[in-house]
Amino acid sequence: MTPAELSASLHAALTAAVADGTFALAADDLPDTVHVERPRQREHGDWATNVALQLAKKAGTNPRAFAEELTRRLADVPGIAKVDIAGPGFLNITLDAAAAGELARSIVDTGAGYGRGESQRGQSVNLEFVSANPTGPIHIGGARWAAVGDSLARILSAAGADVTREYYFNDHGAQIDRFARSLLARARGLEAPEDGYGGQYIQDIADRVIADAVAAGETDPRELPDEQAQEVFRARGVDLMFDEIKQALHDFGVDFDVYFHEDSLHESGAVDRAVARLRELGHIFESDGAVWLRTTDFGDDKDRVIIKSDGEAAYIAGDLAYYLDKRERGFDRAIMMLGADHHGYIGRMMAACAAFGDVPGVNLEILIGQMVNLVKDGEPVRMSKRAGTVVTLDDLVEAVGVDAARYSLARSSVDSSIDLDLDLLTTATNENPVFYVQYAHSRTVSVARNAAEAGVRREDGFDAALLDHPAESTLLGLLAEFPRVVAQAAELREPHRVARYLETVAGGYHKWYDQKRRVVPFGEEQVSDAHRTRLWLNDATRQVLANGLDLLGVSAPERM
Repeated sequence: MTPAELSASLHAALTAAVADGTFALAADDLPDTVHVERPRQREHGDWATNVALQLAKKAGTNPRAFAEELTRRLADVPGIAKVDIAGPGFLNITLDAAAAGELARSIVDTGAGYGRGESQRGQSVNLEFVSANPTGPIHIGGARWAAVGDSLARILSAAGADVTREYYFNDHGAQIDRFARSLLARARGLEAPEDGYGGQYIQDIADRVIADAVAAGETDPRELPDEQAQEVFRARGVDLMFDEIKQALHDFGVDFDVYFHEDSLHESGAVDRAVARLRELGHIFESDGAVWLRTTDFGDDKDRVIIKSDGEAAYIAGDLAYYLDKRERGFDRAIMMLGADHHGYIGRMMAACAAFGDVPGVNLEILIGQMVNLVKDGEPVRMSKRAGTVVTLDDLVEAVGVDAARYSLARSSVDSSIDLDLDLLTTATNENPVFYVQYAHSRTVSVARNAAEAGVRREDGFDAALLDHPAESTLLGLLAEFPRVVAQAAELREPHRVARYLETVAGGYHKWYDQKRRVVPFGEEQVSDAHRTRLWLNDATRQVLANGLDLLGVSAPERM
């Protein structure tokens, strides 16, 4: 019996009690789904629910009495061995071994679809992440958003949402001018401007701009007048830098559906349309020759200039236009993932969301990620060989590989800073979390391979009642939790829940395996249904580990 099937049985019992008048409730008073969860203490049963506490008052009775009636109605449900009432009305439910064991076959039969659900069905989500300026390689903070953002997109999709991954290409503004001046200076053998960009990558890109121009039979851009030369380095340098960024992300397993150019907002008139919309809504005023948005009406700490007195658009004008563009493209939810230095950005953008008539936190969500620190040999890693001033995504991948980098960046809550120990992440030990989970998966494959060689085949027999060892019950309970973990990770926007869950599953599997729950016959032992049934459990564990690792964009190796 799966948690979903148990939930359905509880719902059926409640519906019957309402229909015959036992519970003074309307059908609409019942939840769509009765929530069940694993008790913290194993002796309290396989599953628990607090539905009696939720509904008793509305039903005109006390939770204990409500729970007693529900217990009576569950007594004859196949697969339920017993129901105990704890405290004021918690129901602790124990399944019989056969009902609990059936989950193994269900997981194997469901395959890659196990864990997927419908909790986010009907939601169209625009998920914007990374969005690093095209003025240098992706730094380690951007690498964290790449891992977390792509994992969140996978998880939201698994929960039923329609997700579009979007990269906001900042190709408009002063930083691009500084980048172009830096390229030109380096091309001419000069030091970068004081406010420019350094690092070997500037020289590399400048050299490529020159080489490409010469190969195309064009004038060497170094020989052009300053203004023309700077424009060549701006156009071609930004393209080359962004190609490098996209390639680095692709190699990291991250690809975007949309690359949105900031410059298009200004060229298309989107900024003017956003201002006009806000003016129609009555939230625009003019003062000192500038155009203002009255964001204080929506909780911001001060009103914001959107068109400066010189007629130039302020930075927030592009943000307003971009948000409105997302909504006009049909997205119900816009999720933005920003760095630790963007806390001050939240208030003004939520106020802007409300000014457009939307609901902050619903139509617009902003996630802030904290710093990532790299440690090697017990010392902080501070500088990149190529970028000069920051540690980059490429540096991290070179040090530990894609899998370890993605997993380690996604396994912690984004609102906490993390220290990544590069030495640990390259070790083949249980202290290395990605190795621990991947090794568990490869071990399940090895067990299945050995079973096949010994003539143990799943299709020759399955007796769920044989999965009656405490370690098997614990492992089955962990596997049953996967759909709930995925739904919760999607709801809370927290991919790290999947990673931590996989580590728990790996631990449960290793413990089961180490307690000699043999899949392969030993010595003169003959193949039996016990071996075949354990193979189902082994393979169900493999499927859950593979599905979970896929949600994190991490490989599930068959050999290690």
